[in-house]
Amino acid sequence: MISVRNVSKKYRKFLANDHISFDVQDGQIAILMGPNGAGKSTIIKNIVGLLRFEGEIVLNGFENKSLDAKRVLGYIPEMPAVYDLLTVDEHLEFIARAYKLENWEARAEELLERFELKDKRDKLGKELSKGMQQKVSVICQLVHNPKIVIFDEPMVGLDPHAIKELKKIFSELKNDGCSVLISTHMIDSVEDYWDVVHIMVEGKIKATRLNNREETEEKSLEDLFFEITEGNSNTEESSNSEDNTVSKED
Repeated sequence: MISVRNVSKKYRKFLANDHISFDVQDGQIAILMGPNGAGKSTIIKNIVGLLRFEGEIVLNGFENKSLDAKRVLGYIPEMPAVYDLLTVDEHLEFIARAYKLENWEARAEELLERFELKDKRDKLGKELSKGMQQKVSVICQLVHNPKIVIFDEPMVGLDPHAIKELKKIFSELKNDGCSVLISTHMIDSVEDYWDVVHIMVEGKIKATRLNNREETEEKSLEDLFFEITEGNSNTEESSNSEDNTVSKED
């Protein structure tokens, strides 16, 4: 479970995150959606422990910067994080040693197969395309079977086959009871598998939409997104409260 409570982050005088609070439950896929500059990447960097912030973040009951929290966390950043002079296989071995994994090879082999990298396992990081580097980043953060997985714009640079596999993995993580948080500004990339969407504008969560298949709402997720992010006057009720929650019929 991810618990974010009253988190704020300033870059000098710029308030990138303004008292943000939300949870991601076990077995839930949560989406952070908003235009560029809304503060999505900042709150994710806060959650994974890369930034100093005000407030409280807890991962599976552990303070987010603790070693216990990092052991259960997988984080795939927007820009692929690979080492230029390590091969694909060496990346995986490095992760296995860092997490002191045992019997990890079968899981690594499965992921290499799914992301079509078995024939690239001897390639150096610097020899891989950006899309392949992104695949390596994903595989390295899944091989230790984390309980919390956070993706920042995960579809960028991936080929259609990799996108299809990644969407399958989202569902598999959910079914395994993982907490999954995905940041994106591409509505069509998340429409099939989300449980809850938080729409961010100017460092705040302006609305939360639950994917409740038993209830019918007039507004689609796309309509709600553009009304809030484009600041239409008829969205005052949905955009003025961070506690506003609406449901969606699948």
